[in-house]
Amino acid sequence: MYLPPHDPHVDDPMRFKPLFRIHLMERKCATVECMYGHKGPHNGHIQIVKKDEFSTKCNQTDHHRMSGGRQEEFRTWLREEWGRTLEDIFHEHMQELILMKFIYTSQYDNCLTYRRIYLPPSSPDDLIQPGLFKGTYGSHGLEIVMLSFHGKKAKGTKITGDPNIPAGQQTVEIDLAHPLQLPDIENLRDFSELSRIVLEVQEQVRREEQEREQRQEEEEHSPQAASQPASNPPGGEGAQGEETAAGAEGTTQDKAPASQPFVLPMGVISRNEDYPRTCRICFYGTGLIAGHGFTSPERTPGVFVLFDDDRFGFIWLELKSFSLYSRIKVSFQNAQAPSREAFEEMLKNIQSLAT
Repeated sequence: MYLPPHDPHVDDPMRFKPLFRIHLMERKCATVECMYGHKGPHNGHIQIVKKDEFSTKCNQTDHHRMSGGRQEEFRTWLREEWGRTLEDIFHEHMQELILMKFIYTSQYDNCLTYRRIYLPPSSPDDLIQPGLFKGTYGSHGLEIVMLSFHGKKAKGTKITGDPNIPAGQQTVEIDLAHPLQLPDIENLRDFSELSRIVLEVQEQVRREEQEREQRQEEEEHSPQAASQPASNPPGGEGAQGEETAAGAEGTTQDKAPASQPFVLPMGVISRNEDYPRTCRICFYGTGLIAGHGFTSPERTPGVFVLFDDDRFGFIWLELKSFSLYSRIKVSFQNAQAPSREAFEEMLKNIQSLAT
């Protein structure tokens, strides 16, 4: 198991915890041992389900139990997973979320299914190198997000999830065609000023999408659509859209743009106050929020903040909260996708599993 560092220390290294091991014997036979729990290795089973997928099963789940019952198991899990005790957590809502996560994870007793994931392919025009990042998610603690680039969009896909948003869902989407010009540092402290800027861009994006859909409908119903290419009026939205996209593309190619001062607006909650005080560039984006059990999911406006090659942030406007993300700096062997199509297919598959 590949665990994030203790909340909220996103820059700390990841942690490893063995879950099973295989002893290869002579005559093509092998023994499998489950490593879960605190009573040492015990009998387990591994089954190959299909290509790039296998399952593990513990045959002696009593080895996972503790003499002090579920309460002792929960306190031990809390120390290992969160690096703290129940007495350290004063917030009642946070206690509820942590207990819910414990119930979710412990019910499987190391009977798990594993599926291969690919690292995102990169291109010279990418804003930064795509990859895996550790991110703060309020009372949920640290979670793992995969950042990938798709033309004028960037996507942050959850590799680990929580009771609200499961793994596989697209936690943030960044609109690289709509960079944001932040106000000066004093006005940036005013949340209402930042909110005004973001909502203006949101309205602009909505109008552009409506006009794009309208043009598509007109082209489909126009008898000349098949013979004549659609043209945009001079100075119209299409020209502006191209100019914006070109500007964003130029920004992505500039690997060392001038930095600008950055501070979180008053009232925005951050788990980690040790965020960078300068940033390179900001973009309009949306973040996915939902109730427990992934109920009533909706995409809400926010700000993507690029700090440097290894760190970025996202301001969730509606939640008035800030997530800080830091790159996982580990080399994974055999993790590259054989093609961009294979990577896109993998993204679809893990999202369909989550829904």
